[in-house]
Amino acid sequence: MVNGLKLSAPSARGEREVVIVSLLFALLAVAVTALVVYGAYFGLITALILRSLFFSLVAAGGLLFVGLNAERNWTRYLCYALALVALVPGFHLRQSYIDIVMRGAMATEPDLWIFVGLMAVVLVLVRMSLGWALIVLVAASLAYAWFGDLIPGKYGHGGYDLRRLASTLMLSTEGVYGLPMGVAVEYIFLFALLGALLMKIGTGEVFVAIARGLTGRVQGGPGLSAALSSAMLGTINGSAVANVVTTGTFTIPLMKRVGYSPTLAGAIEAAASSAGQILPPVMGAAAFLMAEIIGVPYAQIALAALVPGLLYVFALMIAVRLEAGRLGLERDRDAGLALLAETLVKRGYLLIPLLALIGLLVAGYTPTRAAVLCIVCGLLISPFSRLSRISPLDLVVVCRDTLIATMPIVAAVAAAGAVIGVLNLTGLGLMMSGLIVDLGGQNIWLILILTALASFVLGMGLPTSAAYLLLAVLVAPALTRLGVPAIVAHMFIFYYGLASAITPPVALAAYAAASISGADANRTAVESVRLGFVKLLVPFLFVTMPGLLMIGSGFEIVVSIALATIGIGGLTVAFSGWAGRPLVATERLLLAAASLLTLWPTSVLATDPATLAARLAGIVVIFAMMWLALSAERDAAPKPDISKAK
Repeated sequence: MVNGLKLSAPSARGEREVVIVSLLFALLAVAVTALVVYGAYFGLITALILRSLFFSLVAAGGLLFVGLNAERNWTRYLCYALALVALVPGFHLRQSYIDIVMRGAMATEPDLWIFVGLMAVVLVLVRMSLGWALIVLVAASLAYAWFGDLIPGKYGHGGYDLRRLASTLMLSTEGVYGLPMGVAVEYIFLFALLGALLMKIGTGEVFVAIARGLTGRVQGGPGLSAALSSAMLGTINGSAVANVVTTGTFTIPLMKRVGYSPTLAGAIEAAASSAGQILPPVMGAAAFLMAEIIGVPYAQIALAALVPGLLYVFALMIAVRLEAGRLGLERDRDAGLALLAETLVKRGYLLIPLLALIGLLVAGYTPTRAAVLCIVCGLLISPFSRLSRISPLDLVVVCRDTLIATMPIVAAVAAAGAVIGVLNLTGLGLMMSGLIVDLGGQNIWLILILTALASFVLGMGLPTSAAYLLLAVLVAPALTRLGVPAIVAHMFIFYYGLASAITPPVALAAYAAASISGADANRTAVESVRLGFVKLLVPFLFVTMPGLLMIGSGFEIVVSIALATIGIGGLTVAFSGWAGRPLVATERLLLAAASLLTLWPTSVLATDPATLAARLAGIVVIFAMMWLALSAERDAAPKPDISKAK
């Protein structure tokens, strides 16, 4: 323990080793934080130097962290040695930048050795923090670049030696230090720092209290509170698994206590925690990546993502409420409007940084400058109360927590940058999207299905940002080549790239929730898919109802939102099987069919009789069934005995 900064480490570690490594880790965390904040606010550091220094500091800190928590001695010392190696590329590029520019970024003999060390650092860091999926992908891409001359046909190429790979992947902004790493240093780390600071001063607790105040007195309120609070926390967290671990330890036991089964409690938490990835402003950092790749303002991406994200939360809240009614669950007696009012009066000031962030973005500030100003705002308001006051040591802890949280993302971004660099160098990215178009022909729906499958497979187990980056290069061009607007194509692959968080066989968020609830992991994953089905359905609506992404006229946007809300609400009730009373199989099938008719797969502006009749019939059936079900519930409710009152 070093002033509260000790990293978790096995007891076999010597106290001296723990102290030294903990202090070095804290020092690196403070250094990378200072670098990022300075670069974000003043912007005076050349892109290649900033990105390389950033990765060197993060990788060195990450390897120290992994090494201290390693079980085997050889693994521990390997990580320590690689931590020193990780520092070399960043400081080498800083010292030799002018020379590199003068020789046209052509690698020299020392550059080759540094490049080999860099790739070793990337591969080990990815392996230790993320597993084997990205390792295999990076290794396959490097092998493809090296042995391309041995591959026959259109997928072969002339082959690239180590010198060319080093020039592209290390000495330019086309590889490890490319656009993905730029987004990591300019946005991901900065907003993670803001989120860590807000959590430290207690904003996360305010979110939970607000959610309980709004929903706690409703039947099954703890489930609704869990869904709402996890979704709100996810907007500043961005990681579904981290969100489950953060909020699930509180919400899952509370849900179980009022009557939710362990499986259902875990599924609700997993589905709710994954909402933060699709809700603005952060969206797991993908909003910033998407803005850079498509070339549109960040505010446009955040606005486009707002309605689909709210539809997801809307459907989840309905499903949780219906489950509570079906199970006859209790209310949270300690919650209600009184708790909401007390929270806003006593601790509402902790929401000021988030409100300031929205205001600054609307006012036209860049996301980076807005984030820096909101960090300053958070520091200024923290002394208002003893509960939110933070010390200089707490600030170091915030830097440490930010580095721990972003280290896997930065590792994934570095690996994805290497893969993207090879794809661009060899031209394989365009060929992959061409393959999807060739298989699908001119059938847009078949191409959408193939794109969804490819996005789902490539996104398995990857962090939000890494999954989106790979899909944006490999899959999205297949849709844009058919005339699908860029923002629609990228939102489509973004949603399906994230689906693996709750869908088997990976379902990391669901498995994390199951470990807390004590339920079967696969059953929890299946339940979370049922609750979060909107994530699988709404991407197809982007194509037929682009108004959901705020594309089109005001009339088209309003009609799209109305139809999607009605159709998704009907499907949610059909999947639940409860609407004030149990629904028989025939009723559920009829309700599902009516909902799909409401979401008829064509433009919302279509005026042909078949489309209009289908949608109108679907809407009428949905509302009629809801009215009949609720009427039956009212008729079944016990009537008050007024004779005694007389």
